[in-house]
Amino acid sequence: MIHSIVWLLEVAAASFAGGVVGSISGLGGGIVIVPVLTLFMRIPIQKAIGASIVSVIAVSSGAGSVYVKDKITNIRIAMFLELSTATGAILGAAVLSRYLSGPGLSILFGLTLLASLVPILANIGEELPEGVRNDRLAERLRLNGSYYDHRLKREVHYQVTGIPQAMGLMGAAGIISGLLGIGAGVVKVLAHEVYMKVPTKVSTATSNFMIGVTAASAAGVYLRRGLVLPYLVAPVALSVLAGAFLGTKLMERMSNARIRQIFAVALGVIGAEMLLRGLGAGL
Repeated sequence: MIHSIVWLLEVAAASFAGGVVGSISGLGGGIVIVPVLTLFMRIPIQKAIGASIVSVIAVSSGAGSVYVKDKITNIRIAMFLELSTATGAILGAAVLSRYLSGPGLSILFGLTLLASLVPILANIGEELPEGVRNDRLAERLRLNGSYYDHRLKREVHYQVTGIPQAMGLMGAAGIISGLLGIGAGVVKVLAHEVYMKVPTKVSTATSNFMIGVTAASAAGVYLRRGLVLPYLVAPVALSVLAGAFLGTKLMERMSNARIRQIFAVALGVIGAEMLLRGLGAGL
């Protein structure tokens, strides 16, 4: 009995941390939850993914609603790109996940996180993108916007570019989400920042808004396969939602540069360990 209570508290603590991390970075709580459940609590990765993909919906609902209320989320960008992402999520969960083993998923997860380090490190000290102009598609769809930055204490206006490239990357984000149950926030943030050149806080808020839709597209597949376990999902989802609300308050008062610095370290450590575990050399 005591062992079960301790186990639930450990899961809840890890999930709370995942909610904080996911809401601040836009990466989704799965970036912490899946590695912790698999690396330290020895839960099979497919079951960890089942719990994570439900928690991602909780993060999106909690953090996403706050960012929309504060007018940081670019809803036009989210809805336009979600078409590609949701399609990819169904493909990843329903088709490709049948052909990848636990070690294969760990390796893919690790490589995904490590690959996301490249553009983050390239712009590690940048506060706001400079010299960005709307491309033709962004102009037609009116994807540019503005938000009030509590850190800078002023209204930030931004423009958007690279829409076709971002759509292709969003399709890949959906596939990764369906396979890994992480909301694929890492890839979405890359698409927003690297190709579309939007500010980091807009990227974070818009990604949080989108990851729930992407995860919901794949969650039904995992539920039908019996990989969404109630005893695991309950503490994970409730704790990650609480963490997400805290994370939203912290993110709005952080600088864009600080967000990149903190999570460059987190992505590197977790990505390397997941990759090593998939290769049989992890913890």
